[in-house]
Amino acid sequence: MTRTLIAAASPEDHEFETPEGLRALLIRLQEAGPGAWRHDTEAHELAKFTAGKYARLARKYGLDRWEAVTAAFEAMRKPGTARADNPWAVVTEAVRLTCIYEQRGQGLLCSVDKARKSEVSANHDAERFADRDQALLEWNPAFQVGEPRIEDAGEEEPSPEVTMIEQAVFLFSRLCWPESTARNVIWYIYEGLERLGSRTSAFDVLRRDRLALALLDVKKDAWNTVVAVLLGTQNPAYAATNAGRGLFMRIVIGESFPELLSDEHLVRQIVESAPKPGGA
Repeated sequence: MTRTLIAAASPEDHEFETPEGLRALLIRLQEAGPGAWRHDTEAHELAKFTAGKYARLARKYGLDRWEAVTAAFEAMRKPGTARADNPWAVVTEAVRLTCIYEQRGQGLLCSVDKARKSEVSANHDAERFADRDQALLEWNPAFQVGEPRIEDAGEEEPSPEVTMIEQAVFLFSRLCWPESTARNVIWYIYEGLERLGSRTSAFDVLRRDRLALALLDVKKDAWNTVVAVLLGTQNPAYAATNAGRGLFMRIVIGESFPELLSDEHLVRQIVESAPKPGGA
């Protein structure tokens, strides 16, 4: 009798353990509308299963397992997750990235959103005065006596890459894109370009990046348009045109905001690819 009950309660009996089973559950919960996650019995079982599934990953980064569950829950609620080839792969990647940036945020004493930015995550973890045996005056260069240096009194200027990205975000946000969505999408494409090393490689790889569609909750047609807008159309016949240069390069070579807005084709592409209609 006991063995029968244990077997019946085994997580292996849940269909949502498989990619297709999870897809079916997510679609059903989305169609059920508000409150479905709170009152659905199978959704509760999914939460328990997810807590066990990602407990080890959470411990690896020094986090509570329910932080991993929260990240998984947020990924599952995005419509793009159910459309992915493997919903579990999307959820796992979302949890892994959240754990990484949560750990970085704790070390840098900043929010997770800020830790996701490459110019912030590149910094070292914050140090307390008591973390070192030496006195602060002995190891911190700011307190060393030497030749006087003339330094700019103003704040440190952002890097050219950050300036380029923020200008692109500003343009997108003025053309129907929510600013936070635009920033996530543009940073993702820039980091892909930085990782792959060339516009041609980044263009080919990013257009096939289905994980991005789920993580960023962007439709495929809109995603392909934005990749082409930022990196340029990689057809040699268009290399010397604005369409071939791409928005990143056009900003770098010094095109102004009014000049970009005067490009009707560019404006139309950005507006029509925006997640929310209206405002054109």
